[in-house]
Amino acid sequence: MPAPTWDGAAPRGGRPERFRPSPTAVLVAPVVVSAIVQVPAAIAIAVWTRLPASLEVLHVGLAIAGPLTLLAARRAPGPTVAAISALALADLLLPPDVGPPYVALAFAIVLAVARGALAWAVVSVVSGWVAAIVLASSFGPDWHPLRVAATTALLAACFGIGTFVRVRRERAAAYRADLARRRRTAEERERMRIARELHDVIGHALSQINVQASVGLHLMDRDPDQARSALESVKSTSKSALEEVRSVLGVIRGEGDAEGGEATPLAPQPDLAALPRLVAGVAAPGFEAELVDRLHHAPPRAVQLAVYRIAQEALTNVVRHADATRAIVAVERLDDELLLTVDDDGHGMRGATEGSGILGMRERAALLGGTVEVERSPGGGTRVAARLPWGAGA
Repeated sequence: MPAPTWDGAAPRGGRPERFRPSPTAVLVAPVVVSAIVQVPAAIAIAVWTRLPASLEVLHVGLAIAGPLTLLAARRAPGPTVAAISALALADLLLPPDVGPPYVALAFAIVLAVARGALAWAVVSVVSGWVAAIVLASSFGPDWHPLRVAATTALLAACFGIGTFVRVRRERAAAYRADLARRRRTAEERERMRIARELHDVIGHALSQINVQASVGLHLMDRDPDQARSALESVKSTSKSALEEVRSVLGVIRGEGDAEGGEATPLAPQPDLAALPRLVAGVAAPGFEAELVDRLHHAPPRAVQLAVYRIAQEALTNVVRHADATRAIVAVERLDDELLLTVDDDGHGMRGATEGSGILGMRERAALLGGTVEVERSPGGGTRVAARLPWGAGA
């Protein structure tokens, strides 16, 4: 017999969400229970009442046939309840009048209703019970009204139990579907977050490497010292980008601490303290970058990371698209908001505002309840203005 299963994955260090027995166990249990109740009782009653051998064999055969017919309830619950209703009718009308309860019929009703074969169950059971009452009153013993009422109540209770089981099954299925949908949504959000991180890190790094490599090639013969400085910048930028990419990949692989806890990054996440190095790193011959920091104390780390990434992407767009000679990055606090502006004196970013970089900046700000606007700068170029709630992510 297959082992019971768990409905839903167990969280690390916690208990499984819900215990769910296997379908085979759910089907075999009624077969075994009804056989244990019916077959020994049928044999005992046949011996006690000294039935003829033919009737004794027929009673025992009907007691065995009901549980065996239940084996088909999983694939054909409707025909199964109809067949067992007929077997129960035959067992009820055969002498003697005293016999074991036909438990297989109760299980057949519950399984049929639970599996959606309500019409089969109603037609079969009602027809069989009405036929039993009519035939018993015409050709058999006279049943007491209390017996008729009690049997009717028990049959109705079986329908009620089946309905309860069906509702529980539907709710459990809806719960599992909702849980799977939430997991897919969470996975999609995580993929988007990872893609955004990789885009910001790799895009900025490659842009800087391209600028500094071009400077190095241009000054290699005329100014070797400046060319060497550009190559050192390429080395530093690539090393920093490699560390950040390893950090993101470490989260994807689920690398955690030694105690098996949550994944920890391989490198610290950048914050406002890294802004001066970021701004200084984009400077090149013919292009200047300046940082204006008007903050007196730092916001929560989630806001700092968002500010750094938005500034990083904005500067990358300036270098790649704006044809600018100067960029100014300014951070300040306005009431309960942190305002980040990146202005340049170029000719605009030539459609970059519709690309994935600006979309990523807006998504990153929206996660904290903030906004990012791209507009014309007072200096003639483009301005990226991000407004983030000061206490977001605290």
